[in-house]
Amino acid sequence: MKRIYLDNAAATPLNERALESMMPYLADNFGNPSSIYQEGLKAKGAISDARLVIKNVLHCHPDEIYFVGGGTESDNFAIQGVVQAYYRNNSKNTNIQKPHIITSTIEHPAVLNTVKELEKRNIIEATYISVDKAGLINLKELKESLRETTRLVSVMYANNEIGTIQPISEIVKIVRKFKGTREVSYPYVHTDACQAMNYCDVNMEHLGVDLLTFSGAKICGPKGIGTLFVRRGVNVEPIIYGGGQERNLRSGTENVAGIVGMATALLVAEEMKESEVERLILLRDYFIDEILEKIPGVKLNGDKIKRLPNNVHITIPNIDSDVLVIEFDSRGISCSAKSACKSNKTDSNTVDEIASICSLPDDFTTTPESLLVDRAGTLRFSLGRHTSKKDIDYTVTALIDIVEKYKA
Repeated sequence: MKRIYLDNAAATPLNERALESMMPYLADNFGNPSSIYQEGLKAKGAISDARLVIKNVLHCHPDEIYFVGGGTESDNFAIQGVVQAYYRNNSKNTNIQKPHIITSTIEHPAVLNTVKELEKRNIIEATYISVDKAGLINLKELKESLRETTRLVSVMYANNEIGTIQPISEIVKIVRKFKGTREVSYPYVHTDACQAMNYCDVNMEHLGVDLLTFSGAKICGPKGIGTLFVRRGVNVEPIIYGGGQERNLRSGTENVAGIVGMATALLVAEEMKESEVERLILLRDYFIDEILEKIPGVKLNGDKIKRLPNNVHITIPNIDSDVLVIEFDSRGISCSAKSACKSNKTDSNTVDEIASICSLPDDFTTTPESLLVDRAGTLRFSLGRHTSKKDIDYTVTALIDIVEKYKA
């Protein structure tokens, strides 16, 4: 049976061009980039070339690009690096105030858990901005939360679960206006763009963010490699110490093959972005319409328009999420799940936070007591470059069959 892979938000297949570009550095060109002999210089040159490729896609300077071990490390680098720089710059200030960080309540755990850990250690103060039923950040609340000690605002470009695309440029404008009244360089704005790189505008001149995270694993590149864009003038400190690689900000022998493969994958993604976005929007909307028309009680989570072209996130009443995933898997379909409404806390912070957008009646409340008496399963389908209309039709038929099987 042909497998239908609909979990591209979790991991993407390695692009052929990316794999081909990596092969020389997995075999013959194995030198350490820090070495000054020929093998090392070849490896160092490959990294420099990859940096130039990424620079051209992001429309930034090559020295604003730092290679790290993945998206999670990049998020940690951005947040902890800014906080450590704040304390180092104020080391002689005996009356130093804790730096303040603003983030949203539906961030990726790499951001949310990092902020919460720093808050737990009493290193920072934090504000968690709410979102509406579509998962869009409350801009008014953001404006009101900015304060003199705010050092960083971190908001994900596109949500990894429900696919909602945040107005990053508007967030940047709000922060810049606040900075302009005080004539200071901070707060900085950081965005996790791991899910956005394939489909959204990643021109740094347009976005205006100070720090941006992305990962090779989400753009049909290799896993275990990521990037942090750090705009010139933004003050960060390393969080990994050692040999001083990446201009003394990220120590560790560089993953040459991974860096080369990620750069190639990003270039391919940019080349096909316009046509792929157009193709996937048609497939996505067809998928959504078919589900909502043919399966009573199913509801779409997130904004129908301001969402990633490849994201379909739904809630199905009265069937557990894990059961749904297993049923789909038995039919040759891969998708992911989070349980929206169980008596215990779910694994999904996003779905917990915006439970009101799940497949629940309009008058359903999301108090702990109400969660005890209702149950719903959520599913995320994330389409990819190999997804076809035939795949969507088969998946819809499978969903109809599963819902009928578990009908009360």
